Amino acid sequence: MRQLLYATASAIALTVVPSAHAQWQLQTSNTTADLRGIHNVGNGVAWASGTNGTVLRTEDGGYVWQTCSIPPGAEKLDFRGIQAFDAATAIVMSSGKGDLSRLYKTIDGCHTWKLVFTNPDPDGFWDGLVTNRETGFILGDPVNSHFVLFTSEHNGFEKWDRHGAGGKSWLDTLIKDSPSYDGEGMFAASNSSARGSVRTGIAFVTGGRLGAQFAYGFWTEHGPLGLPSGDFAKVDIPLAKGKSAGAFSFDCDGEMSFSAPKENCFAVGGDYLQPDSSNGTAAHSFDRGAHWTIATTPPHGYRSSVAYDPSTQTWVTVGPNGTDISVDDGKNWRPIHPDAALHEAPDADRNWNALSLPYVVGPHGRIGKLDPAALK
Repeated sequence: MRQLLYATASAIALTVVPSAHAQWQLQTSNTTADLRGIHNVGNGVAWASGTNGTVLRTEDGGYVWQTCSIPPGAEKLDFRGIQAFDAATAIVMSSGKGDLSRLYKTIDGCHTWKLVFTNPDPDGFWDGLVTNRETGFILGDPVNSHFVLFTSEHNGFEKWDRHGAGGKSWLDTLIKDSPSYDGEGMFAASNSSARGSVRTGIAFVTGGRLGAQFAYGFWTEHGPLGLPSGDFAKVDIPLAKGKSAGAFSFDCDGEMSFSAPKENCFAVGGDYLQPDSSNGTAAHSFDRGAHWTIATTPPHGYRSSVAYDPSTQTWVTVGPNGTDISVDDGKNWRPIHPDAALHEAPDADRNWNALSLPYVVGPHGRIGKLDPAALK
C-alpha cells in the first residue's frame, strides 16, 4: 500500500507464556537509512536495502557491511525489496507511486547498476518482488480495480510482461479475477507479502477495511486443494481489519512449490497505526492457505515480517515493539527479550521491519543477526 508509517513503541510482555532470552546481535551498518529489504544468500553473503537509494552487502556473515554505489537516479528512492543470487548479482525494487517504483540490477558486486524496469502505471505502486535466477514477478496495488502482476522469464530480467488488464494469458485471468474490494491492497512493509514462482503458482496476502485475504493461483498440471490448473482463489484470514491493517507478511515451512497439500503457512500483521495492539496479529494454515485459524496466543504487537527456521522448526516474527517466536506451528507466540547478562543491547528485540534469517533490518540503519541461543 502507498503509505506505511513507522511507529516506535515500548515492548509489552505477555503473561500467558514465558519469555525466552538471548536476542539479535546488533551490527554496524554505517548508514542511517531506514532498511526494509534484506536477503540472506548464504555462505556469509547477504544484501540489504532501504531509503535514499541505499544498498548494503556483506560477504563475511555480517562482520562488515559494505555500502554499495547508489543506482543512477535513485538517490531519493525507497528500496523496499532486494533479491540476490550471489556476492556479485542482485536485483533491487523501489516502491512508490508511478515511476518511483523501479528495478535495478547489478552483476559486479554493486559497483554499477542498470535500470531494467520502471512501473508503466502512473497510479501503480509496487509491493513485492520475488525472483530466482531464471524468472521473477512483481505484484502491485490495484490499478483500475485489479491487482497488477509483471513477470520476467529467461532473459536476465531485461524484459517484463504486464498482466492484469485482460487478454488470453493464464496470468491475466489470475489477476483479472481478483477484484479490489474497497481499498484492498498489499503492504510493502518487508517484501514478504508475496511468495511463489512464475512457473508453478503465486500467492500473496492483502489488507484493508474488509479484512485480510490470502490470494493464490496455480498453473501446474494438477493444482492442489482440488483446484484444476489455472484456477484462482481468495480466502479470508482472521487478522485485524482497517485501512492500516491486515496481513503484512506470510511464509510457509516448505518451498512454496504448490505440490505438498499439507504445507504449513503463517501470516502476520495487525494495524501498523496501533503497534502495541495484539489484536489480529497472527494466523496459521495447515493446508497451504485453504483455511486459516487465528493464533491462540498472538504476537504482542503489530508484526511486519515472519520467517521459518527449519533447523529448529521455529517461527520468528518482528515488528516495532518486539520479537516473538513460536515452536508449536504458530498456535502460540512468546516474546524474546535481550539478556543484560549477555551484554545485549536493551532495545535489541524491537524496531525491526524485515527478516531473512538469521538477519533482521529496521529503521535508522539497524541490522541484527539472530543469536542461535534465542531459538533453543
